[in-house]
Amino acid sequence: MSTTSIPVIVLGGSGYVAGEFLRLIAQHPRLHLGAAVSTSASGEPIDKAFGHLSPSYADQCFASIETAIEQLPDAPRWVVVSAAPHGASAAMIERVLSSAEAAGVAVTAVDASADFRFRSAAEYEAIYSTPHGAPSQLESFRCAVPEHLAEIDTPHMAQPGCFASAMLLSIVPLAANGLTEPDYCVSAITGSTGAGGTPRETTHHPVRQSNLFAYQPLTHRHVPEVRTLTEAATGQSIGLHFVPHSGPFARGIHATIFASRATSASADEIRAAVADYYRDAHFVRVLDAPPRLKDIVGTNYANLSVTADEQTVSVCCVIDNLVKGAAGGAMQWVNRLLGWPDSEGLESVSPGWI
Repeated sequence: MSTTSIPVIVLGGSGYVAGEFLRLIAQHPRLHLGAAVSTSASGEPIDKAFGHLSPSYADQCFASIETAIEQLPDAPRWVVVSAAPHGASAAMIERVLSSAEAAGVAVTAVDASADFRFRSAAEYEAIYSTPHGAPSQLESFRCAVPEHLAEIDTPHMAQPGCFASAMLLSIVPLAANGLTEPDYCVSAITGSTGAGGTPRETTHHPVRQSNLFAYQPLTHRHVPEVRTLTEAATGQSIGLHFVPHSGPFARGIHATIFASRATSASADEIRAAVADYYRDAHFVRVLDAPPRLKDIVGTNYANLSVTADEQTVSVCCVIDNLVKGAAGGAMQWVNRLLGWPDSEGLESVSPGWI
């Protein structure tokens, strides 16, 4: 570990997304773990929750937020990433930020929860049915997929949700180029880690294995998120009709997007326009054939394919819900906020046969 590396506080430290944050921090050349905060596992060894991370964190334990805050004076700059639950994350982040300000310490924060995905507390509260935990901090955060925001005008960032990330990566280039009518239908399948670590019937192995089922059809809370962020990225208001599904695998999202074409361009020209939109995007690849989950699981890559017939344009997108759709996308924002390349510490290849 370099003596110039920056310490990171991970909030919500014992969940699946937090485990990915810890894995990515361990392989990052300019960051190291300062504290993994967990209210449910404080004092317990990190490798008790994440045995696969034992080589990196064999002697470290989860900490309380009080312990993490006490460490702030030990370094002039910190990074805070949050995998805490929606409704709890904002207040925890605000507590760290206010303590850091009092200590004269610089902090860069990135939230992977939903708490800073909307610009107003009213929008958030209407969707999540709970008061916002830190409304005074809303102006200091902005939410976007990293590939859709060229210039950052806030000190902190928020990462869109996992389904939202896959939809945005597919819809925004179509809308931005006027390739489709502004009304989209989406069917997407996610792995069981998307439901979090708390056991429930729909994540129980006998129910999930060899099974496929829809849930929250046309009512999923990522719909207003995608509509808001698409308009922010393109200036275009869209209709969105989304049916999510639970799949019989642990990680990954496969999304299929359909829209009526609004151009006489050929299928090859439409595909080329989407590829050109992402020409400088390190982690987005536009393929010639439909993408496969196993090619991106465990990585921060998004693989897309684009097809069209006389009436319809379709985009298929695969991402890892825990990486590109959560911790990896958030770490891209950390890199960007600190002036580093997007790919710093995020280069990895899929194991393929996970």
